[in-house]
Amino acid sequence: MWAAACAAIHAAPAVAQIYPVKPVRMIIPFSAGGAADVPGRIVMQQLSAVLKQQVIVENRSGAGSTIGADIAAKSAPDGYTIFMISNTHFVSAALHKKLPYDSLNDFTPVTQITSAPNVLVVHPSLPVKSVKDLIALAKARPGQIDYASSGNGSTQHLTGALFASMAGIRLTHIPYRGSGPVTADLLGGQVMVAFPGIAGMLAHIKSGKLRPLGVTGAKRSPELPNVPTIAEAGVKGYEMVAWFGVAGPKGLPREIQMKLHADLLRVLKAPEMGGSLQAVGQEPAWQDTPEKFFDFMKVEATKWAKVVKASGAEIN
Repeated sequence: MWAAACAAIHAAPAVAQIYPVKPVRMIIPFSAGGAADVPGRIVMQQLSAVLKQQVIVENRSGAGSTIGADIAAKSAPDGYTIFMISNTHFVSAALHKKLPYDSLNDFTPVTQITSAPNVLVVHPSLPVKSVKDLIALAKARPGQIDYASSGNGSTQHLTGALFASMAGIRLTHIPYRGSGPVTADLLGGQVMVAFPGIAGMLAHIKSGKLRPLGVTGAKRSPELPNVPTIAEAGVKGYEMVAWFGVAGPKGLPREIQMKLHADLLRVLKAPEMGGSLQAVGQEPAWQDTPEKFFDFMKVEATKWAKVVKASGAEIN
């Protein structure tokens, strides 16, 4: 028995050293083609090359990323299922009274991978050309202007809810199942307003099919240098930034956690990665250790709980 225990102890590092021996599944809890999916695939493609195994992206969208999170939390902690975690993960934790997992303690942190603001866009048929115009129209037509989001509890949902709260207006929230359907209905004019990630909007903005009114970050986006921040445009103090990261299920072996961390930082620090992500409205972002990422996650959980409470956002 003692010999078997010793063998198991010595086998664990050996298993980690040869990890991965088969394809790795990356659960992205958002729809294909959206603001999370596009940069996630860019990073995972390069991670595949570093790991020398394919990283297969599996989109499991819906319910503010909670469907994908639940699948990831209940997966075997062997390194062959990883999860795209984001601020939406903690928004949902604040909005839902009960979830089938613990948003912090049922996941093993690896690292953040990207950071980016969202953008307030409107369909060109809406007679507004600035944030101030939109606020004035919403005050004249309280509750009659819809804004779409990628789902209840998503960052897009809360970004819009906080905007409405801080601007003193009433918008009607229309939740969708992911960013792809939001974009389709925005382009078709079925909904007039949204706060999506910049990544999926650049082509439509440049073609004139959607009109940008403001970016949600503290500074202007390099991809949209002529678009003011929402704070600049009249809602003082407004700031919301989306981020994405990688986590595994609770119990992920330390050796695998550290290998994924090191390999992801190698990918993110590559000179070409900055340009690839910037082209889709994102910037590389990381922490030096998984522990620092966990500290970041704890801060985000607290922050979003306060934002949810202050904004009055609710699941509807």
